[in-house]
Amino acid sequence: MILRCATTNAGKLREFHLAAERLGFPQIDIQPLDGLKQIEPCEEDGATFEENAVKKAVYYSRYTADPIFADDSGLEVDALGGEPGVYSARYSPEGTDSENNRLVLERMEGRADRTARFVCVIALAHEGRLAATFRGTVEGRIAQGESGPHGFGYDPLFYYPPFGCTFGEVERERKMRVSHRGEALRQLLDYFFLNFHIE
Repeated sequence: MILRCATTNAGKLREFHLAAERLGFPQIDIQPLDGLKQIEPCEEDGATFEENAVKKAVYYSRYTADPIFADDSGLEVDALGGEPGVYSARYSPEGTDSENNRLVLERMEGRADRTARFVCVIALAHEGRLAATFRGTVEGRIAQGESGPHGFGYDPLFYYPPFGCTFGEVERERKMRVSHRGEALRQLLDYFFLNFHIE
């Protein structure tokens, strides 16, 4: 059972493969869309994670006969009015993980409210039509500084109270059990198996 994925983000791909295996769906083979880097990128100009995920999934589904999913995910910080939000990957002018993290810390300086959440919305499409969307969230806080060598993006900044550390300080497998991406992917795989499974 091939399920295509519209991303070239290596960190996300590793998490998708791990989740499929750990959630009990080894028969679902998650593969990136062939030739994705040669396709004109879909413009991510939506105002919400849902809008961007749906737009990408439907757009890239025209390039494959297989079902394909796309995700849009990011960090919402309450004290920053929900920023970086849909601009998480390009929050700083440089758009790198380190500069994005630096900018969040700079803007959080002196703020007492450090509550935040990771959000992930996955959209599944097939042959130009949207099939379904799935949303996962995880609540946490913005740490005082980066900590931990694991993960990617804002993981080193995201303190998760039940773990007593940041997502950057835990192994990928442990993080996926509670993460926004793990939750959204769990819903996707359940739906895909039930609706696209061929005996």
